[in-house]
Amino acid sequence: MKTFNYGQDLLSSSIALRLARKEINGVFSHETIQKVKASSDAVAKIAQGEKAVYGINTGFGPLCTTRISSADTTTLQENLLKSHAVGVGEYIPEEISRLMLVLKIQALAQGFSGIRLETLERILWMLENDVIPVVPEQGSVGASGDLAPLSHLFLPLIGLGKVHFKGSIQKAGEVLEKLDKSPLHLGPKEGLALINGTQFMAAFGVKIVDRLHNLLTHANITGAMMIEGLMGSIKPFTAELHQLRPFVGNQHVAQTILNLLHESEIVNSHLNCSRVQDPYSLRCMPQVHGASWNAWLHLKDCIETEINSVTDNPVVFDAENTISGGNFHGQPIALPLDYACLAASELGNISDRRIYLSIEGDTPGVPKLLLKETGLNSGLMIPQYTTAALASENKGLCFPASADSIPTSLGQEDHVSMGSIGARKALRVIGNVEKILGIELFYAAQAMDYHAPMKSGKILTAIYERVRKDIDPVVSDRILYEDMETAIDLVKSGELVALARQVAESEGLAFETEWSVLFSY
Repeated sequence: MKTFNYGQDLLSSSIALRLARKEINGVFSHETIQKVKASSDAVAKIAQGEKAVYGINTGFGPLCTTRISSADTTTLQENLLKSHAVGVGEYIPEEISRLMLVLKIQALAQGFSGIRLETLERILWMLENDVIPVVPEQGSVGASGDLAPLSHLFLPLIGLGKVHFKGSIQKAGEVLEKLDKSPLHLGPKEGLALINGTQFMAAFGVKIVDRLHNLLTHANITGAMMIEGLMGSIKPFTAELHQLRPFVGNQHVAQTILNLLHESEIVNSHLNCSRVQDPYSLRCMPQVHGASWNAWLHLKDCIETEINSVTDNPVVFDAENTISGGNFHGQPIALPLDYACLAASELGNISDRRIYLSIEGDTPGVPKLLLKETGLNSGLMIPQYTTAALASENKGLCFPASADSIPTSLGQEDHVSMGSIGARKALRVIGNVEKILGIELFYAAQAMDYHAPMKSGKILTAIYERVRKDIDPVVSDRILYEDMETAIDLVKSGELVALARQVAESEGLAFETEWSVLFSY
């Protein structure tokens, strides 16, 4: 896809990311333009009429019964942006601000929000010209959607707020002046259409879909390497076993690990050993990793429904039919975001257990602390402290944000989702698990060293060699944090997944499974 038709084409998480990164162009088709104009005309007609319609000729929230004259409509909408821009804390990453713009354009372009084409085109212009609003991360309760962050996102439309521009944070009004653009004056309902919606938490959700998928794939890779390093059995990954409990995530993980271990000399060397069964962290990977894959699939489906939905209020069908409902409420994605947070944390929990297992010294040929000469040397004793700390921190972050609700807006918004909080901490947990898996990658390569000259299958051997290109084996104590950072960067980059696919293709091997299409985005 080279061109995406906003408001018309189906938006996926990957397309949203490509639009945010300007890898594909987003446009408005003739059909979309006509729908947007018709909706804007309908709102203009309502604003001139006598009938009270929420947010068009009334106040907001508990002021919904206060009538506003048509002469004060612009002031009403611009005051809305100013008064609701109350975010605090660190600024969200610029890419998430970009995603928020993409998702808002997609929602507004469907023609049920009363936005003017001029306003919609200005939002697209901001994205295309890298005038990206600065948005604080705290302040949304996920009630009427993400009121505070969306207000910050759209203050630059009226020449206020701050933007990322040419590598620095600048005042929006000054940037518009440099680019010969005048601030807009908002029309009826436009302020409300801009700040009602779930685009803050949904943008985080898109990033979670992306980064959690990468995490899940790397968990299979590092787990398979640990099976090699600790001479684990491949019997628990047999397809027939998982057909008896056919969760798609479980089956996908089991088959992926069999693919990675295909024709492994290390596996073949101990097929007839006397060990009866492995610890859970090795043999239960299909069940544990698989459950997290299933959670990812649920999140992806919910996020992609959300980012193709109309989530502001009221929804304008025509001049005679507007509905003030609750499409802005974040609960439909707040619950899956909390579920995804737990799913990510569990990947870190089981990875930490495999790391601990690897230094116990119970595998033939693999020394305690993954070093032959200890005493004077601590070996790889201490990085496991780091993974334990990260796993413990994640457990504290797993309390579901959506379990809480604090009434706002003088009780008008008496149940809120807290989805924005769940989304932010899910991404934080994912960041911690990326570190844990990076350290597992470091440990697994060290464990595999002790089985030389035997090699794994071609895919895992290529991955092992890529790790060893940047990280030397540990033979005596040295500063380890740099090696850990290198391994973490390998996980975060996705390079090892790309390498696995490349080797599989060139060698005629399987890396993907029959469930991989289901787990694509």
